[in-house]
Amino acid sequence: MQLTKRIFAVLAMGLMLVTACNSPQQTTNQELSIDYEKYTLPNGLNVILHQDKSDPIVAVAILIHAGSNREKPGRTGFAHFFEHMLFQRSENVKEGSFFSNITDWGGTFNGGTWTDGTVYYEVVPKDALEKVLWMESDRMGFFINSVTLASLEGEKPIVKNEKRQRYDNQPYGHTGYVINKALYPSGHPYNWQTIGELEDLSNATLDDVKEFYDLYYGPNNATLVLTGDFDDESTKQWIEKYFGEIPSRGVDTPMEPKPATLDKTISLYHEDNFAKLPEIRMTWPTVEQFHPDQWALDALGQILFDGKRAPLYKEIVEGQKLAPSVTAFNSSNELAGTFSIRCRANAGVDLDSVQAAIFTAMENFEKNGVDQRDLDRIKAGLETGFYNGISSVLGKAFQLAIYNEFAGDPGFVKKDIGNIKAVTTQDVMNAYNKYIKGKNYVVTSFVPQGQLDLVLTGAEIAQVKEEAITPNTESAIVEQEGDDNFVKTPTAFDRTIEPEFGEAPLLNPPTIWNTSLSNGMKVYGIEANELPLVNFSIRIAGGKMLETVEKMGVTNLLTDLMMEGTKNKTPEELEDAIGQLGANVNMYTSDESITISANCLSRNYEATMALVQEILLEPRWDAKEFERLKSASLTRIRQRDANPNSIASMVMNKKLYGSTVMGTPISGTIESVESITLEDLKTFYSNFFSPKATNFHIAGSVSKDNAQASLAGIEQKWSGNDVAIPSFEFPDAPESPQVYFVDVPNAKQSVIQIGRLSVEGNDEDYYPLYVANYRLGSGSSGRLFKILREEKQYTYGAYSYVARDVVPGPWIAASSVKSNVTSDAMNTFKEVIGSYGETYTDEDLEKTKTALIKQNTRNFETLNNLLGILQNISTHNLPMDYIDQQQKVLQTLTKEDMVTMVNKYMNLSNMNYVVVGDKATQFETLKVKGEGNPTLVDKYGNEVPSM
Repeated sequence: MQLTKRIFAVLAMGLMLVTACNSPQQTTNQELSIDYEKYTLPNGLNVILHQDKSDPIVAVAILIHAGSNREKPGRTGFAHFFEHMLFQRSENVKEGSFFSNITDWGGTFNGGTWTDGTVYYEVVPKDALEKVLWMESDRMGFFINSVTLASLEGEKPIVKNEKRQRYDNQPYGHTGYVINKALYPSGHPYNWQTIGELEDLSNATLDDVKEFYDLYYGPNNATLVLTGDFDDESTKQWIEKYFGEIPSRGVDTPMEPKPATLDKTISLYHEDNFAKLPEIRMTWPTVEQFHPDQWALDALGQILFDGKRAPLYKEIVEGQKLAPSVTAFNSSNELAGTFSIRCRANAGVDLDSVQAAIFTAMENFEKNGVDQRDLDRIKAGLETGFYNGISSVLGKAFQLAIYNEFAGDPGFVKKDIGNIKAVTTQDVMNAYNKYIKGKNYVVTSFVPQGQLDLVLTGAEIAQVKEEAITPNTESAIVEQEGDDNFVKTPTAFDRTIEPEFGEAPLLNPPTIWNTSLSNGMKVYGIEANELPLVNFSIRIAGGKMLETVEKMGVTNLLTDLMMEGTKNKTPEELEDAIGQLGANVNMYTSDESITISANCLSRNYEATMALVQEILLEPRWDAKEFERLKSASLTRIRQRDANPNSIASMVMNKKLYGSTVMGTPISGTIESVESITLEDLKTFYSNFFSPKATNFHIAGSVSKDNAQASLAGIEQKWSGNDVAIPSFEFPDAPESPQVYFVDVPNAKQSVIQIGRLSVEGNDEDYYPLYVANYRLGSGSSGRLFKILREEKQYTYGAYSYVARDVVPGPWIAASSVKSNVTSDAMNTFKEVIGSYGETYTDEDLEKTKTALIKQNTRNFETLNNLLGILQNISTHNLPMDYIDQQQKVLQTLTKEDMVTMVNKYMNLSNMNYVVVGDKATQFETLKVKGEGNPTLVDKYGNEVPSM
């Protein structure tokens, strides 16, 4: 998995405070801190341990201090490619085991690469810890001899498919490439993207693999972190046993910062095949991570765009109405940093006017300075962010690893938060004046095809390498069998013997309480006191199901508008009130409900609940905000309609649910949203917001009595009638396969979805069908993934699932495949699904049972997990102990039951097939005689007349 700088920063910066310890002795708890232990093996491997006995699970993370910044020009993308290689096999772990074992053990896993590092991680039930350490140590010290030319060439198409899926087949996907090439000189480690270039990936050799492994994958260039429920003494013995004999090697000295400089402003443009809206991005070079100015620059980004007083928001969104939103952010990495302003404008808006508005906003900022309230709001969220960051064992592991490798101290986050708290308004202005005002920058204009009139005046064309769609060719090398006759590295013990499971973990499901209020609202709760946090939600039944096709988008606009102030608070005042509490409050709609959700410190629960009550019961109905949000919704619809995955889902829903509201996108269409008035929103609120259709869910450090007391206002002030949820007549499953094709010219991938309606979420067939699907497509151990990705190299991933909905939910199998294998991939899908029932074995069922039972160790870890359980219970009218009851059902299921489910719900004759891709090269390849001949449709599933 390739991680962007920004994404990994979010993963790693949960704002957790840690107290350092330089010896195996434990430290004592201090305010906003947890204990950890750090030591170093003789070979240089840093080991960090944190015990957390709240759930019987363990997270293991290994951070290698080498990312794409360690690559050579001409071998870009290699660090990420190498990460993929390490999931294949090692000298003592068989081919495919890294994908299948963790899942079969009830765990989850992945890896990620960004500019400065690579991380591998697992979260497993505690009894599988020794097994994970065995596997991880084998690929750190006993990997390289197992690599063959066939395995090297076999992984290249998979990585290329990831590039196509994440960049080449996405709107604005080439923006980062264009900026990096302009900002950093040739040879600078940030001149290229982490994903690399297709040509460089094609040229990777076995010698490249061996060199990178020897240079950067030594234990002395890594940190191993374990967090969770483990025995301290035996775990240290295992770490010594499995990692201790791996010799030090290669490079372990961090690179020196190399900040970028620009001697002029550079303006570049690109006609984007997938974009429907013009986008401008302005990027200034700034400072590397942990530079003294980083924290002021981070604050500057938030102050410029985030909030009703933010200069960019006021000028671009509220004032000139050029775009639905604008963002600004600082991104400081190991070697250099950037500050970016990004704005995706409304349709037809020329980017000269957007840039002029940006400059006006900056002039206003220079004149008015930083509002202390905004800086205070940023700081107020630190404590909530801290506790959210330590709510999962994996979050703790990431943070400890990141700070150890890049700051040299697992407890550096304490200083990190201190530095944020110390930022003053003057510090922010100083950073702006030093790095942004009057400085050179790179600016990009990405516009839809044929709309060059929207490009910034004076911009030059960007040089973007775009892949041509050519016929598929098979590689003879890939077809070779793997060679197991390699020379194995000598070891102190027999590493071919997989460790046994430890003692089975004991599950301790939480106690669920429930009650009903006198106004009809039902209440569900779980008291969990590990952290001083509370998560809660108010879920009102209906959602999209209560809308009309003609005015689809009402609930989407309604939930947005209700967050824009209350009867007694302006939008700015409501934002400040939430911010001062360090709380997070959101409101959103879905197919079957409207939800208000909140996350806050337990001591601020009553105050947060009071604000949520005000939002729910005293809407502002701000006409000005309504018009702004309506315009923003129209812009997002145009953006949605450019995304191949969104198009595939829209067409599939249309074919499954027909012309009902369930077959219409929840955000609506251009026509439906343009017809919506403020009165429509008020009418929906008046008719369908009722406590009798509402469930309240709460999980966290709050008692049942206190939770009930906090609802007194809602109980007294809110009344309403029963709400009738309509029933729908959906199309029957087709009696013969129906294939629909949507043309996206020059698409580098084809999105394939195969599906039919199954059952409602509380139907007795739902859970058996879920179990039956598990070995087909629920993850990397599924047959679809193994065959379409690992054997055929058609895709980055292939999966299937059954949705748990109030109405019959779809069973879907899906993937994004390289364009020139569209027909082959469709045939492979049919072969795998078509033979699944015939080839399903008792072993498949036993492995499924083991994995699903052990997965329950992870089901109760976080407050979000607990809230999800409560919402499942209320939404689908499930028993309080439905997870226990599912386990009992699981134990009774037989292979024959699974085959029955497959034949009943996965029959290929009853499927709809949707393909979104390049018609010019792929449509004809899908044509067949008779049943299954493709029909050309538009992005909403309407048949396109033949020319």
